[in-house]
Amino acid sequence: MVALDGEVSDSTKAELFAKEHPERFFECYIAEQQMVAAAVGLAARGFTPYASSFAAFLTRAHDFLRMAAVSGADLNLVGSHAGVSIGQDGPSQMGLEDLALFRALHDSTVLYPCDANQTSRLVATLAERPGIGYLRTTRAATPVLYGPDESFPVGGSKVVRSSDADRVALVAAGVTVHEALAAAEQLTTIGIACRVIDLYSVKPVDTATLQEAAEQTGCLITVEDHRPEGGLGDAVLEAFADGRPVPRFVRLAVRHMPGSATPGEQLRSAGIDAAAIAAAVRLLVEHAVVP
Repeated sequence: MVALDGEVSDSTKAELFAKEHPERFFECYIAEQQMVAAAVGLAARGFTPYASSFAAFLTRAHDFLRMAAVSGADLNLVGSHAGVSIGQDGPSQMGLEDLALFRALHDSTVLYPCDANQTSRLVATLAERPGIGYLRTTRAATPVLYGPDESFPVGGSKVVRSSDADRVALVAAGVTVHEALAAAEQLTTIGIACRVIDLYSVKPVDTATLQEAAEQTGCLITVEDHRPEGGLGDAVLEAFADGRPVPRFVRLAVRHMPGSATPGEQLRSAGIDAAAIAAAVRLLVEHAVVP
């Protein structure tokens, strides 16, 4: 395994790998296209490359990633500091289009962990996958939901909260998993039970779990720290592209141009925090047809 960096290793903590394994670390500086090109070359020579930068900066290398897919290259990309949840750094640093970019690549794998243990396991999982793998990571420290021995197969998901009385399923990934759990807890006080699905595998998606949730609750809400186009919401809708009835569906995503504010203020302004999720659930449930 080798690691490549786009001169942000102090922020992404790739510098920890560089200090332990300097002979397997390559600093590519602010040249994301060259970083991906070098990763393709290393893969061709038999190495397993991980190239990391801010998610927003990987968009600069889209053409090289597209051609890597054409070439059948096996490499892994890690995009950190994704979404409005990075806070004060502002929109130029916020990866809000990266899920769409990587989902569109041929035969790609797109994973989005929500805590440290899940991230660790998915890093290792990518090493075993052919093609282009993408891991989207969050800047801030998030609560740990999973133990170190939990498994996270590609194409799977985790139902982190459920009951027989669930009236809506909240589908989230990354930072929004924690917001969805907080919203579900709030809603119990007014008698609305919610299922919460951690859809850590954005491509391929866990079709069976999503379809089961739709059948049992009739209502789905997706919550993503990403633009509405091409991200988590679109991935979920594809689970219902086989002609079966589509459930009542609401998509919460970043639709405005963010400014500079704290992470909590950013999530609230984008309408993807716990309060916004709870409000969307109330509206959806009030208008749902109860059989």
